[in-house]
Amino acid sequence: MKLLSVSLAALATATLATPALADHHEEAEMAQAEYPMTPQGAADWVAMVEQTMSDFSLEAAQIYWVNATYITQDTDALAARVGAEGTEMSVNYALEAAKYAGIEGLDADVKRKLDMLRNGIVLPAPTTDGAATELNEIATSLNSQYGKGKGTLNGEEINGSDIEAEMGNLERTPEELAEMWASWHTNVGAPMKDDYARMVEIANEGAVELGFDNVGTMWRSGYDMPPEEFSDELERMWQEVAPLYQSLHTYVRAKLNEKYGEAIQPANGAIRADLLGNMWAQEWGNIYPLVAPEGAGDIGYDLTELIEEKGYSEVEMVRVGEQFFSSLGFEPLPETFYERSMFVKPADREVVCHASAWDIDNKDDIRIKMCIKKNADDFITIHHELGHNYYQRAYNEQDYLHLTGANDGFHEAIGDMIALSITPEYLVQIDMLDRDEVPGADKDIGLLLRQAMDKVAFLPFGLLVDKWRWGVFDGSITPATYNSAWHDLKREYQGITPPVDRPADAFDPGAKYHIPGNTPYTRYFLARILQFQFYKAACDAAGWEGPLHRCSFYGNDEVGEKLNAMLKMGASKPWSDALEAFTGTREMSGEALVEYFAPLKAWLDEQNAGKPTGW
Repeated sequence: MKLLSVSLAALATATLATPALADHHEEAEMAQAEYPMTPQGAADWVAMVEQTMSDFSLEAAQIYWVNATYITQDTDALAARVGAEGTEMSVNYALEAAKYAGIEGLDADVKRKLDMLRNGIVLPAPTTDGAATELNEIATSLNSQYGKGKGTLNGEEINGSDIEAEMGNLERTPEELAEMWASWHTNVGAPMKDDYARMVEIANEGAVELGFDNVGTMWRSGYDMPPEEFSDELERMWQEVAPLYQSLHTYVRAKLNEKYGEAIQPANGAIRADLLGNMWAQEWGNIYPLVAPEGAGDIGYDLTELIEEKGYSEVEMVRVGEQFFSSLGFEPLPETFYERSMFVKPADREVVCHASAWDIDNKDDIRIKMCIKKNADDFITIHHELGHNYYQRAYNEQDYLHLTGANDGFHEAIGDMIALSITPEYLVQIDMLDRDEVPGADKDIGLLLRQAMDKVAFLPFGLLVDKWRWGVFDGSITPATYNSAWHDLKREYQGITPPVDRPADAFDPGAKYHIPGNTPYTRYFLARILQFQFYKAACDAAGWEGPLHRCSFYGNDEVGEKLNAMLKMGASKPWSDALEAFTGTREMSGEALVEYFAPLKAWLDEQNAGKPTGW
């Protein structure tokens, strides 16, 4: 699930920024003549950039939409062309922004926008002859290598999507799981190592040209605080939730020990990475049947069956989601939303079915793109995607560079917060569930454990991916220690160990898409933390007095007013201002997540009594 808004996210945030050197030098000379290196010149230049990007974004969004909903060679070509134009625009503006950023006496908002322009590029290429081409070739090759990657199962080749599914197959033996894990990491990761090291070297040179000491510093500079302070904030949040994770780890390790025995999974120490139902041990939900409390399976209702009983069509499922927001006082969606969105897979053409929320004109042409199936997962996903759409519409009066979330964790957290709200109480309020069918408190532990196997288990992985990458960018992790440092972090934070010894020259980080794909990962950690903080703020505003995980704030105008106060700010203010508008605090915190899972934590600690903890 993702959002698509051709604003800062698509233009000023280019995955690979490669300067068009000759054109850029000519444009730079013209720009400096028209927009001198003065505070007013910088302000005028930023206004010009925002207008140019805004004008470009409408056509770009329309092309991307057609490409995603009507895949042909021609629409692929159109999307590639407009993408190249946007990338060239973003890097030229980033290089100029770096110059204007050094002017004394800049207006604070202008300075912040200049920082957005220069630190929004994920992989900056330096202006050195040939560097941009080399960086582009490496990045393209790394993506291609990952996409073509294969592991083995019982000696037979198996592709990436199939091997992911098989890692969650509870019928597979430990030997088969170890084979898949080792073959995928070796076949996919190892060949990338030298190219990855060279890519880091080139991108760091580009970051220096933009005024940063390395790419990692550049990435961490987008959070309205010094990079080092942001790193400390992440660690503080982790320490808030670490005891909950450790309790889950202890419980799951004991269950795996019961199933597989001491030779496969010892009763103490780290958990074998291949036994957790996921290639990267980042989410453990696939093995929930192995750890579920007795009698936890039947919760008294099935959401998919409730949808079938209501006879909802795909569009009616969306209208139920819209009613959630209407009950909070938000304006109805425009009719164009229903006319232009894609709700079902067309029978006559290829489309991208992956659910996404779109803002075509940065005003009110909002849409979702899904191939909806009439089941519980898609009912929840609809609520999530609509959360993005209402966020997009709320900030549509902001300046162009502010048309995004307060930080890169906010947008996903809003969608996830809305998805958390689909509780039994909410289903009663919208007449999908009878009051006498609401599951009793005796079902809470199973429900919470199932959620925790994904949401809590993910937290340390969400943190360590970029911790490793920042070490690579600043040189504290060298190519010689790429692999050992990766597994040291996985052991330190996740309590996870490889199923087989790994050679020193391996490159296991490359077996995770976001590493060769150069996708920053901290946003996912922030979203997991913030969704619970937002959810608790809504429940508190609604006056909810029961257990947090059972809260419903459906129909509460006060919640809607406070939520909208945050959403409409977009990125116009530091994220701490936006957070305070809704939650009353300026600090991101894991405390709400801990409260949500408090009944589970108490139960886990009872089950873990007398068992070894830690690793």
